[in-house]
Amino acid sequence: MRQAAKDCIDAQREFTWLDDRPLAAKILYFAPAPMDGDVDNIVKLILDGMLQIVYRNDRVVERVLVQKIEPGMIVEFASITDKLEEAVETEHPVVYIRIDDDLSWREIT
Repeated sequence: MRQAAKDCIDAQREFTWLDDRPLAAKILYFAPAPMDGDVDNIVKLILDGMLQIVYRNDRVVERVLVQKIEPGMIVEFASITDKLEEAVETEHPVVYIRIDDDLSWREIT
């Protein structure tokens, strides 16, 4: 996980944070078969793997959305980025991770 995060960040260096702004994470696990384990087991591994590469401390991650997508599940995305489309079309297993500083979810009406 750590090396994959580092490779991605090195390729897009201008998009790194390494500061203390609040962040949100979206994790989609495209499983090759029905999962034996719990989906929450992958969250800590992923967040810890990005320490000192994407952020200095994972305490800045205020929100984590995680979903497993097993074969046969029908999932519709309201909008799809090029990277998410690539993850959908790649042979599974694939983990799609998006870290951003969009805090619009904080706005409760």
